[in-house]
Amino acid sequence: MTSMDHAFDAPNLIRNKGIGNRRASPLPPLLAQLLDRAGQPAIVERAVSRPWASALFEGQRHMIRLRLSGDDFPERGTAFMAGLADAEWTLPGHFVADISVDDGDADMESVWLELSALTIEDW
Repeated sequence: MTSMDHAFDAPNLIRNKGIGNRRASPLPPLLAQLLDRAGQPAIVERAVSRPWASALFEGQRHMIRLRLSGDDFPERGTAFMAGLADAEWTLPGHFVADISVDDGDADMESVWLELSALTIEDW
């Protein structure tokens, strides 16, 4: 059987407060920097993130599909991939721990690259 205390009313409830130390997602600035690196014309066809954590760190795993087109897309694709793992990224409150090209293909008009990146919160 369940009972209810009628003296317990709304002023006695603890109100949820916003979490003050939550940081903005690193994905939007990362995408902007990837597009700058790729040159124009380039588009992000798909970008998804999921939480990631280890015993000492927490962050996000990102999967990004990038398409480069234009007359010079083969050269831009090669330049984009050259030194990608060593590139410097500016992400407020985060850093890129790992980034790589997992897959890619080209047709007569464009090249697409499937990227994965791991961003870690910088405490």
